[in-house]
Parts: sequence; structure tokens; C-alpha cells
Amino acid sequence: MDAIVTNFPRIEDEAGRPTQKEAEDAVRVLLRWAGDDPQREGLLDTPKRVAKAYRELFSGYDLAAEDVLGRTFEEVAGYDDMVLVKDIPFFSHCEHHMVPIIGKAHVAYLPNGRVLGLSKIARVVEIFGRRLQTQETMTAQIAKSIDETLNPRGVAVMIEAEHMCMAMRGIQKQGSTTLTTTFTGAFKTEPAEQVRFMTMIRS
Repeated sequence: MDAIVTNFPRIEDEAGRPTQKEAEDAVRVLLRWAGDDPQREGLLDTPKRVAKAYRELFSGYDLAAEDVLGRTFEEVAGYDDMVLVKDIPFFSHCEHHMVPIIGKAHVAYLPNGRVLGLSKIARVVEIFGRRLQTQETMTAQIAKSIDETLNPRGVAVMIEAEHMCMAMRGIQKQGSTTLTTTFTGAFKTEPAEQVRFMTMIRS
């Protein structure tokens, strides 16, 4: 069964967002709830810093993968074999506990007359990483965005990541890694292409 992927629309104006002051006030509430005093010297500027950091950490909501993938190249001298960008580092946040997910992505596609600039693939990983995520959803979103925009013969995505919601809280198992994969087109229908993808990642 194919994954069901929801791409959240960008907020085109600021009307739907809380103000900077509201965000900073929310941080002060959390500081008090945790048992600290937001008025003590070391925490006076913390709400402002946290709001600024969140703007950066969740900047993926202000970007669309389709915009990044819009420009392609057709002068490839007939090249139609696998294009693989591996070991793309990323930082995301678990949507259940809002703690970090730290990992790397491997993304490949089989061209169908057009290719992408290599940095665009890393940028797509960055866009989806800088949102509240589950690893499964992020894997499917990356594959779907490339598949729909480039229309290649197939897309393969693997993500390897450590989840701080498992390492820092709950079961507290540091060092465990979660792997997820998504395949479309020839990568899904031809096992040999999947094997080649996995072999190239591990080489």
C-alpha cells in the first residue's frame, strides 16, 4: 500500500500566526511550569532566543519543495542511469514530543530525460526536516515531491535517524537507529534496482 502524504500549505500571510510577543509569553509559561523563574537573570532573554530559534528550526513550513525542484536540466547527453545523493545530514523534530531527530538521508532517482541540480535534493530534505515530523512521513514526502515534480522513472529514499524521544525520555535507549524506505516506479517494481540502490548506499 502506498503512503498517504499530506503536504501542509504555506501560510501566505502572518494573520494565522501568533505574534512574537505571544510566542515569547508561551515560553515564559513553560519556564514557570518547569519550575523555574523566567525573571531571573539567566532566563530574561530566553523567550526571545527560543522564538528566534523556532523560526529557524521550523522554517520548512515557509518553503515549498515544488519551488526548489522547479528548475531542471535536459542537456544530459542521454544519461538515464541512477542519480544518488547519499549521507545528507538533517535535523528534525518529533511531532509527538518536539524533541530532535538527528539523521541522514539517501535519495536516488532514475532520470526520464531531465535531471535536478544536486543541491536541490539536499534542499528538499532540509525543507521537510525543518517541520514537526515522523520519520515515516518525511521519507514519503521527499519521495513524493521528487516523483511528482521531476516525473522520473523511479525514486528511492532511505532515512537513518536517531530519535531523542527514545534516547532522552521514555525507554531511554541511546544509539538506536530507525531506518525507513520508500520506493516508486522502477525502484518499486524491479527488485534489482532496489538492490543496486542499497549496495551503492553501503559502498
